Amino acid sequence: MYTHLTLGDTDFARKRALQALIASGEIKLGGYKRGAIYGTLSCSAGKRMKTENRVFFRDEQEALAAGYRPCGNCMPEKYKTWKLKNETT
Repeated sequence: MYTHLTLGDTDFARKRALQALIASGEIKLGGYKRGAIYGTLSCSAGKRMKTENRVFFRDEQEALAAGYRPCGNCMPEKYKTWKLKNETT
């Protein structure tokens, strides 16, 4: 897991580091730290969050292992499955 603010000292440096990690396949999903939610990098809900609350994941297994749940906006089917699983436990 990567936190957005640890990717560089300036906005420009963070943007460049993030682009490189996405291009290399190191990052495929984004997350909201305060709500423990993960989703696609193109999610409209995720793009509105503050930089200090952004985290990034290599894959879905990493996000789930960190205790994050799927986003209901960009991953509605995975969210429904997650919700049903967690309501019964």
